[in-house]
Amino acid sequence: MNYYPESIRNLIKNLSKLPGIGEKTAERLAMHILRSPRRQAEALARSIHDVKQNIRLCRSCFALSDRDVCNICGDPNRDATVLCVVEQAGDMISIERSGAFRGCYHVLSGVLSPMDGVGPEDIRVHELIRRAASGKIREVLLATGTSVEGEATAAYLQEQLTPLPVTVTRIASGVPVGGDLKYVDQVTLKRAIESRRKV
Repeated sequence: MNYYPESIRNLIKNLSKLPGIGEKTAERLAMHILRSPRRQAEALARSIHDVKQNIRLCRSCFALSDRDVCNICGDPNRDATVLCVVEQAGDMISIERSGAFRGCYHVLSGVLSPMDGVGPEDIRVHELIRRAASGKIREVLLATGTSVEGEATAAYLQEQLTPLPVTVTRIASGVPVGGDLKYVDQVTLKRAIESRRKV
């Protein structure tokens, strides 16, 4: 790669550090940036700078925000008495895109994983308990993933929340819409049967 000037080599090297971007893709992106109008490249650089400068965690739910309180927590039309607990901000975005939830969120910023040395003090469990104990929350919906760690985190949270004056619910899981039963794994199928409801 010595045939490129040093500034292009540095750009390729930095782009290739991004997840899912190999050296070839980084090279294509670098060439695209080089061919782009100066204002477009400057806008990209400015947006990267702005993200690093302005993005912080919402002081209420710990989602990404450019203010002290995120757009969802600050929306008076949301039901602030219902909290949906998710592992990461990306999970919150997925639920928001579904349009099925109109409450507020609590982002744990991880899951319990004793094998990796991640305990309750390493994620935002204490903050969740404090919010649930405030008397302003009536329901906590546990929407952690169905991995072993996600299930363990949900079980731990349920145990911690049970003494509090809140209803604890768990997001349903099972056979996906359009799924063919012969391709569904045994754990998912078992969960779907156990979570069946009257129609």
